[in-house]
Amino acid sequence: MAAANKLTCFKAYDIRGQLGEELNRDVAYRIGYAYAKHLNAKNVAVGGDIRHSSETLKKALAQGLMDAGADVIDIGMVGTEELYFAAFHLDVDGAIEVTASHNPMDYNGMKLVTRGAKPISGDSGLHAIQELAETFSSPYAAVTSGLCHSESSREISSSDASTEPVLSVVEGGGMTGENVGVTVDKETVIASVAKQSSQKNLAPSPLAGEGWGEGGKYTQQSILAPYVEHLLTYIDLEKLKPLKLVVNAGNGAAGHVIDAIEDQFKSYKVPVEFIKVHHEPDGSFPNGIPNPLLPENRAATADAVIANQADMGIAWDGDFDRCFLFDENGRFIEGYYIVGLLAEAFLRKCPGEKIIHDPRLTWNTIDQVKQAGGVPIQSKTGHGFIKERMRKENAVYGGEMSAHHYFRDFAYCDSGMIPWLLVAELISVSGKSLSELVNERMDKYPCSGEINYKVEDVPATLDRIVQFYTYEQGHGHSERSRGISTDATAPNVIASETKQSSQYPIIDKTDGISLEFEDWRFNLRASNTEPLLRLNVETRANSELMSTKVNEIEKLIKL
Repeated sequence: MAAANKLTCFKAYDIRGQLGEELNRDVAYRIGYAYAKHLNAKNVAVGGDIRHSSETLKKALAQGLMDAGADVIDIGMVGTEELYFAAFHLDVDGAIEVTASHNPMDYNGMKLVTRGAKPISGDSGLHAIQELAETFSSPYAAVTSGLCHSESSREISSSDASTEPVLSVVEGGGMTGENVGVTVDKETVIASVAKQSSQKNLAPSPLAGEGWGEGGKYTQQSILAPYVEHLLTYIDLEKLKPLKLVVNAGNGAAGHVIDAIEDQFKSYKVPVEFIKVHHEPDGSFPNGIPNPLLPENRAATADAVIANQADMGIAWDGDFDRCFLFDENGRFIEGYYIVGLLAEAFLRKCPGEKIIHDPRLTWNTIDQVKQAGGVPIQSKTGHGFIKERMRKENAVYGGEMSAHHYFRDFAYCDSGMIPWLLVAELISVSGKSLSELVNERMDKYPCSGEINYKVEDVPATLDRIVQFYTYEQGHGHSERSRGISTDATAPNVIASETKQSSQYPIIDKTDGISLEFEDWRFNLRASNTEPLLRLNVETRANSELMSTKVNEIEKLIKL
């Protein structure tokens, strides 16, 4: 395999890369071709977010799928969850969304699922697709240099004819999996690809049937109407009371869905008014990359809530698979407390069901689920792990503190639209404001939210902190034999999963390290992609202790 074909855009759970060298038309084509061949897919849905590069990459992706023999259904400019919906609503073997969500402007990526919206990640096919995609070059190979560096959607023109030969097959297999060479006239291919790139309907490629695939067909289809119809099945429209909602799409992909929901509300005479902020889709993101997790990105929503005396504010990231809520005072509500709120709402309708949660912040969720008669089950952080555990347990709902919310009736996928609909219904039915619904929980289990620290040596820093709380404060005891400490001289285990005191914490390694004392706990985990440690701290009704422990751990991190 040629080193030049190493694809660095493949990550643990999806595809993400900087435009140009890491992700371009050549790479997108190869991903599409390898995806279809790996799954033996006959029908694949594709969609893309609002970024300027997404349409260009989606066309190349579609061409690769078709040249591998798959028919392509393009559902247009959509959010990730619309693509998930297509994967279980349409008769397709899989689906691919071109999106970079909240990543910087010069990035893009892809999220891949199979039939029924089952995720494709590292251990469920993503590595195999990468390996296959690294064995060949595409018809775009020689004309893609420099493409997408500025996220422009320039089309291939005859001026590209001076580039080196377009097609090449490297050692390890050709486009059909055979170790053969292919010779194609450079001028013909460039003209053909340029023509396809400028046409709305792509299929089939002129390479189809020439040893490069059977040649699938391309169609376009909107799934907006059935998708919105499905969203509204999660609530009883007749129970919605008069509400004023601020909605901030961040100039991303959410706006057209809000418009469609608004139309449905009007047709059913639902008394909900929408105040729209940064509503129009704009791939240049004139108001900044839509990422409400960043405090500096919250002011527009909070200010609009206050100015309009709204009942709630809702903001989304770029592909709107996450939603973030603001109460009637414009206060940002940590996603952690929304998990407990939604769990309780589901358990009122479906008593005794299982609820999946992540290990970063847990006490409030466990308490609310148990009080509502449900069964809390902890899973490792990440959409692939949450979805897998939900399927295994047949859980009705799963939530992460990062504002990812998963629903059994949505093929166990995450949605950024279903949560706010459920909360709007809950506000209407309970007669309480959002602040009233969450204040008691926030007082009972105050939390730090996730704090990120850049460190030079993540394992050493993590080990130092674990040693401090399990060895020094435990009067000479540690958890070395359970794989936590890397210090070969550390004594044997005293603290355990069943013994807890003010000195000896319960230790959990589901994801990173969680240490639980009687009145406080924390989770510390390494980032999968950056030299970062991510810290979350919570206490039992003691905000002062929470702040003290955050400062204490921060000092240990910075030693």
